[in-house]
Amino acid sequence: MQHGDLAEYSRLYPQRSKPIRVGVVGIGHMGQHHTRVLSRLKGVELVGVSDVSVERGLETASQYRTRFFEDYRELFKYVDAVCIAVPTRLHHQVGLAALNAGVHVLIEKPIAASIAEAEDLVNAAAENDCLLQVGHIERFNPVFQSLSTVLKTENLLALEAHRMSPYSNRANDVSVVLDLMIHDIDLMLELTGSDVVRLTSSGSRSEDSGNLDYVTATLGFASGVVATLTASKVTHRKTRKIEAHCKRSLISADFLNQETLVHRHITAQTSPHPLYRQDGLIERVATANIEPLQAELEHFVQCICGGMQPSVCGQQALRALRLASLIEEMALDGQAWKTTDLAELQKPMLPV
Repeated sequence: MQHGDLAEYSRLYPQRSKPIRVGVVGIGHMGQHHTRVLSRLKGVELVGVSDVSVERGLETASQYRTRFFEDYRELFKYVDAVCIAVPTRLHHQVGLAALNAGVHVLIEKPIAASIAEAEDLVNAAAENDCLLQVGHIERFNPVFQSLSTVLKTENLLALEAHRMSPYSNRANDVSVVLDLMIHDIDLMLELTGSDVVRLTSSGSRSEDSGNLDYVTATLGFASGVVATLTASKVTHRKTRKIEAHCKRSLISADFLNQETLVHRHITAQTSPHPLYRQDGLIERVATANIEPLQAELEHFVQCICGGMQPSVCGQQALRALRLASLIEEMALDGQAWKTTDLAELQKPMLPV
């Protein structure tokens, strides 16, 4: 079961009489939301939070009636699981400490700052028999769920993804590929279920940024599907959309407005009035009303209780990171994709 209502927690897992003890490390933008959702989830005890800012940590702990741990390693002694929302450069350090302490981990995307660090985390999870889930939150967005369902009955030809934002001071330790595009990289891999066999990418940066701020990439999959991804940190209007071009339809998924529309062409019919003709039909797909982060955290807790692998495990996040790294490298140096790069991307997943 991927998503569900934890109100059914006791019925589904009667063998566990105690709640799952969870902590949060890093209570900035995303960490604050993790703390908020965890504080109200059934079957969960929010044990504590940790942050480099003592003032912010104490304020958050007071707001949610929990404990503040100045040293995150002390928090690990009291929890079954932890949500890690620290800057990407610290994912490896904090994640490894948690896994080696025998704590289940949900870590924000990208899984790590490098492929080597990501592989360390995946291996540590396996060695310590811990779950490692990565926060590719768009997998839990109701709009993506409805898009996935519709595509099961369509003949997919091509995908387009646009993920644009105005410039902000958030997540400036990584490029737009690792901050924004990696969401759509993960979604494209999931939707196509196919290997990437062709890749082109280009990008640019704003004058005051050391990282790529605008990148576009085109992926060719073994299945024949083509995907075009565009991500920007310097666009004045926020956009989160995926369009799926199918043989007999166009499916438009708007993640911001929580709307999925299916545009279908209708064969021209003889009309009783010569001035009117119906050229197409638009279907509005029903979507669930649930916060993606809540669905993601519910899934994490359910996997812990049921001993299941998360739908977005460390190995899947590692595959997305490998592809993101190639896109970033190509956008930076403008070189063609080498066959050695292709072999690395299709490298088998690490053993669990």
